[in-house]
Amino acid sequence: MLKLKHIGGERVKGGNYWNFSTGERITIESGSVLPGDSSVTYYNAHPAVILLASPILGLVYATFLPFIGIAVLVKVVGTKLFGGVIEGVSSVATFNWRPSEAYLAGKKHKKEAKDSKKKTGHKDSEENE
Repeated sequence: MLKLKHIGGERVKGGNYWNFSTGERITIESGSVLPGDSSVTYYNAHPAVILLASPILGLVYATFLPFIGIAVLVKVVGTKLFGGVIEGVSSVATFNWRPSEAYLAGKKHKKEAKDSKKKTGHKDSEENE
């Protein structure tokens, strides 16, 4: 059976072996071992097959490019329209714990702060108006 996919370090027959992730082509004249370890993948293909496949892959890319643009546009518009709603819902659904803030002197509560202002004679901004 014809095996097209080979890994680095594998003993192979002669031919052209392509590493599509790096674009490297290795020509092996007679039986030899492919360079690299088991994470490197090579494909055995004749150069004419690669040349014929490239326009087809380019056509597929050009065909789907407008759909990719539309998907990105929908995501950006959706984030702009519904981003505030999602932030509001997430603030209600989360706890009031902020690990990056440190309250070394203790956290003042609103009621205690108002009581301390009244005792010291400070007036709120609402009372000044």
